[in-house]
Amino acid sequence: MRTPLVIVAVVATALDARAQTAVSYPPAERQIAAAVSPLPEPLRKGAAVLGFASDGKLTRLRRGTNDMVCVADDPSGKTFHVACYHKSLDPFMARGRELKRLGRSREAIDTVRLADVRRGRYAMPSKPATLYQYFAPRDSVDAATGAISGASYLYVVYIPWATEKSTGLTANPLDGGPWIMAPGKPWSHIMIAPQKKARVTP
Repeated sequence: MRTPLVIVAVVATALDARAQTAVSYPPAERQIAAAVSPLPEPLRKGAAVLGFASDGKLTRLRRGTNDMVCVADDPSGKTFHVACYHKSLDPFMARGRELKRLGRSREAIDTVRLADVRRGRYAMPSKPATLYQYFAPRDSVDAATGAISGASYLYVVYIPWATEKSTGLTANPLDGGPWIMAPGKPWSHIMIAPQKKARVTP
């Protein structure tokens, strides 16, 4: 007679643990407001927004009327992160998200995307394309209001195949930027990390 009690206790404990680790996804309006916050004000209203349904699946929350695509924060992640990028980067970004969902490492994702570009699966932008981002510690997010304190800016300008020589930029990280990362790669980009913090209020 003891065995069923043990099984019930184990199952109850497992269910309780799952309940404690369940992720709560904010309403679409709050996700949209936070997602577009890294953009300059004139670009926010027209940006397309990808966010999360209640089951955690990435979905389109809003269609766009300009050239920017924003991705809402995933509450299951270790840090708060919202990003907006030029639509010419969308195939590259979507492929990265797909591979990440499959559990691929950063190195494996880079390898696959390099092969993708070389095979012509999708094209990288023919002109510079910008990415705007905010990062913040997960515990800086106010669960009740969605406000985030102390978010760090990171701006990126993709210039595929660019090098130190072609841009005059150093490949060594430079506080406040700019510096070039992944020179000579399809995803070569200029990094700019302003030394300032933001308060994001959805």
